[in-house]
Amino acid sequence: MDEKKHTKLYKESIANPKEFWDKQAKKFIDWSHPWTKVSDCNFAKGKINWYLGGKLNACYNCLDRHLPTKSKHTALIWEGNTPKEHKTFTYQELFEQVVKMANVLTELGVAPEDRVCIYLPMIPEAVISMLACARIGAVHSVVFGGFSANALKQRIVDCKSKIVITANEYSHGSKKISLKKNVDAALDKLSLVKKVIVVKRTNGKVAWNSKRDLWYHELIKQAGTNSNIYEADSDHPLFILYTSGSTGKPKGILHTTGGYLVYAATTQHYIFNCQPKDIFWCTADVGWITGHTYVVYGPLAIGSTILIYEGVPTYPDPSRLWKIIDKHKVSIFYTAPTLIRALIALGDQHLKTSTRASLRLLGSVGEPINPEAWQWFYKKVGKSNCPIVDTWWQTETGGILISPIPGATKLKPGSATVPFFGIEPKLLDEHGKEKKGVNEGYLVIKNSWPGQLKTIYGDSARFLETYFSRFPGFYLSGDAARRDKDGNYWITGRVDDVINVSGHRLSTSEIESALVKHPAPAEAAVVGKKDDIKGESVCAFVKLMKSYTPNDKLKSELEDTVKKEIGAIAVPDTIYWVEDLPKTRSGKIMRRILRKIVSGDVTEIGDTSTLADQEVVNSLIKHAQKK
Repeated sequence: MDEKKHTKLYKESIANPKEFWDKQAKKFIDWSHPWTKVSDCNFAKGKINWYLGGKLNACYNCLDRHLPTKSKHTALIWEGNTPKEHKTFTYQELFEQVVKMANVLTELGVAPEDRVCIYLPMIPEAVISMLACARIGAVHSVVFGGFSANALKQRIVDCKSKIVITANEYSHGSKKISLKKNVDAALDKLSLVKKVIVVKRTNGKVAWNSKRDLWYHELIKQAGTNSNIYEADSDHPLFILYTSGSTGKPKGILHTTGGYLVYAATTQHYIFNCQPKDIFWCTADVGWITGHTYVVYGPLAIGSTILIYEGVPTYPDPSRLWKIIDKHKVSIFYTAPTLIRALIALGDQHLKTSTRASLRLLGSVGEPINPEAWQWFYKKVGKSNCPIVDTWWQTETGGILISPIPGATKLKPGSATVPFFGIEPKLLDEHGKEKKGVNEGYLVIKNSWPGQLKTIYGDSARFLETYFSRFPGFYLSGDAARRDKDGNYWITGRVDDVINVSGHRLSTSEIESALVKHPAPAEAAVVGKKDDIKGESVCAFVKLMKSYTPNDKLKSELEDTVKKEIGAIAVPDTIYWVEDLPKTRSGKIMRRILRKIVSGDVTEIGDTSTLADQEVVNSLIKHAQKK
């Protein structure tokens, strides 16, 4: 697409959004019944409706409709933990596996709108299980395999999953990780889940409950091959995906079928210029929204080939990713700045083991990419031949909202550049007044788009409060941004109490709650600190009970507690032992002061008139400077 066509399409999408999204829905998706109204949305009421009256099936659009012309075309490439392990599935083969799994779930009593929890590594069965749920109208809730038993339980209970799909264990570099063990711990004394389906990924032995546990391979072997498919309303729930919120309790983001699938396919096509011949590798885990939209639904909806990788980027050596690109002739590579920065630190020599000649486009996702990392990605990995789409979006948005369009947008290292079709971003000050021109402020979106979340599962009040109450008439992203003289957007970070660690959003209060489960802390406060590799690192300020003394052993115990409660990703990088925390007279911890302290910028602390004790801040500054 050239710049002139892009400008024309964008103007049309803003001036006549319903007409634009009507065309995209007809272009990219097959419907069993047409819609009667493109959209009916009202931010003030938290009403998000797209393609009213329309009927479709997400699995059908990802598999069935491609079979007449693409049955022998590769749909999925799986690269295992070691270079010797890999599998491929044609569209016909993937279709057959999904049909069998759909029949397994139906036989186990799973009905439309029942929730199925998927807790798997990056193996083909993860994709198969997601599509099988979509095929029968069940709602999948994928939980990242790195989450702990407690985090898993919380998500199972919140959405009332009746089935859990997991693996006995899986390989992660040189380690073996037992997911089944975590499932057993999560389900202890919990009668909600009726059956646990276990993929035998390794020969590792696991505990077995004969009344509840079932082997995946045995069920598939016995499964029927009849191809029943559920005709879903456009607003039928497709999946729930939990993301951290500033209150501590994860939010169950609910996406519905019609609008989400239209937006996934549309962004996949335009932003990545993705074609059926492409080998598309998005390195995200399916436990995150990027894995949902740009590992599974987006690429398969338009009939391209997806690649998924089970292992770690540096195993068995730091050249693994580049060798995989050559091995499978990957044409589009979409990854996170965290990973890019980590690979930069390992040295350029590891790039010499590959040509990467198949690459034509690179993508960045998860957090803003710093210009230095952008340049390395562009010049070293892409050999200055591959445009980079630096994308900004969220779990809640369903797909990319701001990004360059290849061939149409001038690239700016570090900038997400321009809004996608139909997206009208605004910058507001703290009072809700729009800031025009070159400026910085709260990033909000005017008007709805098809990929927008429907609600927070089971909590419509929180949905309204979180996204629409502060600035009426706008969707509040929770991010801050600045706009330059060319109208390009630069994402500057979170404005709420959520830390973005390696592209994973973690609630500060959730980590704080985990810390104080240990008997030693009287209080804990957590903030993020800028990190060259991870984007942000976790810093914890811990006030101990009088009977405890700070030491390395206690530090390790607190780290283990967080790991058990949430997962390794949330373990604090730094723990500050403090006598007290900065609080307002009403008892609220002033985290903005803590963020200033960990950043080292204490010259401008800001208004401290509401502090109960100014001396606490002075003491913290001195303490931090000694670290």
